[in-house]
Amino acid sequence: MARITVEDCLRKVESRFALVILGAKRAKMLMRGVRPLVDTDNRPIVNALREIAAGEVYYGYGQEEEAARVEGTQVKLLEGDDEEIKEVQE
Repeated sequence: MARITVEDCLRKVESRFALVILGAKRAKMLMRGVRPLVDTDNRPIVNALREIAAGEVYYGYGQEEEAARVEGTQVKLLEGDDEEIKEVQE
């Protein structure tokens, strides 16, 4: 099989940071015995990267994470007392 490269994986993942997290989590799953989605005889981390490059594994953002990602540096308090918000603003 051809070598897997970071560039192959970055076509499917947003950033190198997301790639590291996704690859590590998937490799840990494979080490625990989860069935691989791509047929290879490699170590778990290589299998995880091959799955990412094939588009079989991806990182899904939840609603709150998506809102935080879209809004950038703006911070919203989702829960809490109005008094706490006033103290922070002062």
